[in-house]
Amino acid sequence: MKVKDIMTKNVKTISPNATMEEAAQEMRKNKIGCLVVVEGEKPIGIITERDLAYKIIAQGKSLETKVREVMSSDLKTIEKDANIKQAAKLMASHVIRRLPVVEKGKLIGIVTIDDIMRAEKIGEDRRSYQYT
Repeated sequence: MKVKDIMTKNVKTISPNATMEEAAQEMRKNKIGCLVVVEGEKPIGIITERDLAYKIIAQGKSLETKVREVMSSDLKTIEKDANIKQAAKLMASHVIRRLPVVEKGKLIGIVTIDDIMRAEKIGEDRRSYQYT
C-alpha cells in the first residue's frame, strides 16, 4: 500500500510569520494536533500541540512568539508513492508521529502513525478473512 492511499489530503498549514496564538487557534478550530509550516507551497517545518505546551506555556513565553521560532525545522517528508512500510521506518528512525507528504517538493498531504496502524490492521483483517 502506498502513502497516497492513506494520507490526509486537506492539510492545514500556517506561515512561519504567524504567532503561536494564531497556530493554537487554528489547531483548536480544526480539532487537529499539528500544522505544517509552509513558505509558498513548500513545507519548511511543523508545529504541534506539544510544541505549544513545552516551548511556549511551560517556558512562560508569549503567545505572540512567531511560529518560525518554535517550529521543528528539521522536517522529514515522504513522497506520495512511497510504501507505507518506508513511512513507518522513517517515523521510527526519527521518533516522529507525522510525515508531510510531498510531490516534487510541494505539500500534498500528511500521514500519521495512526494512519499506518489502521492500514496495517485492515490488511491483516483482509488476509485473515481470505483464509477462513
